[in-house]
Amino acid sequence: MDQQTNKPLVEVRHLKEYFDVTTGLFRSKPLKAVDDVSFSIMRGETLGLVGESGCGKTTVGRTMLHLYKPTAGEILFDGKPVKTKQEIMEYRKHATMVFQDPYSSLNPRMTVSDIIGEPLDIHKAYASKEERSAKILELMEHVGLNSEHAARYAHEFSGGQRQRIGIARALAMNPDFIVCDEPVSALDVSIQAQVINMFYELQQKFGLTYLFIAHDLLVVRHISNRIAVMYLGKMVELADAAEIYEHPLHPYSKSLMSAVPVPDPKIARENKRIVLTGDIPSPLNAPSGCPFRTRCPYASEECACSMPEFKEVRKGHFVACHRLAEIN
Repeated sequence: MDQQTNKPLVEVRHLKEYFDVTTGLFRSKPLKAVDDVSFSIMRGETLGLVGESGCGKTTVGRTMLHLYKPTAGEILFDGKPVKTKQEIMEYRKHATMVFQDPYSSLNPRMTVSDIIGEPLDIHKAYASKEERSAKILELMEHVGLNSEHAARYAHEFSGGQRQRIGIARALAMNPDFIVCDEPVSALDVSIQAQVINMFYELQQKFGLTYLFIAHDLLVVRHISNRIAVMYLGKMVELADAAEIYEHPLHPYSKSLMSAVPVPDPKIARENKRIVLTGDIPSPLNAPSGCPFRTRCPYASEECACSMPEFKEVRKGHFVACHRLAEIN
C-alpha cells in the first residue's frame, strides 16, 4: 500500500450534505448529516473512516460518488472538479462502491453474470458478447468465484459469496477509487478476514485507492494507511493508522481507542476504558459549538460558543479541539 505519488487522487473540500426533515405541517428542518468535512486520499492509499452509527460515514461515501447531490462543497478527482452531469458520468467509470449489505444490494432477478456485467452494459465497455462474457469470467476469477456460478442467482449464495459478487461488479470498469461502505459488517467473523485480505490483494494487483468505512476498529487498523474519526457529521481527528491508535489526541478518539479489544489478557486488564456519559445528540438538534461537548469531560464555555478549527497539530495529524493543549 505504498503511496505512489504525493498528489491526491480524491479531494473533498468543505463537503456538506443536509436533508430536509418534516417537523410539522409545512415545516421542515435541515438534518446536517455531513457538515463541513475536508480531506484527501492519495493514489494507492486506504483511508479508514470510523465513528458511531449515525455519524455520517456512509453519507460521506455516497455523496463523494454523487449518489446524493452535495448541499455544498466540492469533490475533486485527479485534480479536476466533479460537478456537471457529464463529469459525473465520466467520474463513475473510475470511482465505484461496494455496499454494506450483500443481501439487498444485488438484484434477485438477475443472474450473477448480468449483475457483474451491468456496469459494462451501462458504459458500453465491450465490442461483442464474447468479449463481455470473457470479461465477466475474468472478474469472477479475481474475486474467487467459479465460472459455473455465472448462470446462478444471488439468493443461491452465502453472504460472503454475495459480497464477492458485489466486489466483482465494483471492479468491472477497472476503477481507480472504491468506496467500501462497511463491506464486512454483515458477514460472519470467519468470512470477514478472507474478504479483508481479498481487498488488500486486489489493491496490490490493480493499484486501487479505498475509502474504507467501518465501525470495527480492528478491521480498520488492519487495512488502513490513515484513519479519520467522525462525530455527528464533523471530522474530529485524522492521522496515520499507527499514530491514531497509539496517540489519539481528541477526547472522542481516546474513548473509541480505549474500547478496542486487546488479545493479551494482562495488557487488557491494565488498559483503562474511557466510558462516555450521556446520549448522542440528534443531528436535527445538534448542540452549538463543538458537537462532542455534551459528552466531553473537558468541555468549557468556549466549546459551546464556537466549533474548533480542524487543524494540523503535528505532521499529518489533524484535530478539532479547543482544549487540546490541556488534555494531552
